[in-house]
Amino acid sequence: MTDKTGNLPPLPGIFPDYQAPIVRNQPEGRELTTARWGMPSRVFALKGRNFDPGGTNVRNVASPHWRRWLGVESRCVVPLTSFSENEVLPNGSRPPIWFALNESRPLACFAGIWTRWTSVRKVKEGQTTNDVFAFLTTEPNALVAHSIPRPCR
Repeated sequence: MTDKTGNLPPLPGIFPDYQAPIVRNQPEGRELTTARWGMPSRVFALKGRNFDPGGTNVRNVASPHWRRWLGVESRCVVPLTSFSENEVLPNGSRPPIWFALNESRPLACFAGIWTRWTSVRKVKEGQTTNDVFAFLTTEPNALVAHSIPRPCR
């Protein structure tokens, strides 16, 4: 595998629209690189906006929007040691709840998709071209479902 991340330091957290490590297939073989978290948004999500913040999770692979990126060339895995979801409390606050495979937080991966995309992610940056990615997800299991505030789409 080719490592294009250089001397990547430990990351205490990864957030939407920031760089994160992914492993993807390239003609020369597997590659560890970084990409910006957030695939191109669906058209309805862009109504009234002059920027595209990107979508972090792909839940409905039957959607025509995602179909173009479901081929082998757009697949990746996203390494992680833990992830969070925001719990919605009765007072309206949304504190994060962290999930890991166990207390030692061993390495795991989410399935994902990636692409190179030109868009305005942030107005102050203007138009940029980035490698972007999102997780492929499904209905949450019983451990996570109570903290997911929306149904999967």
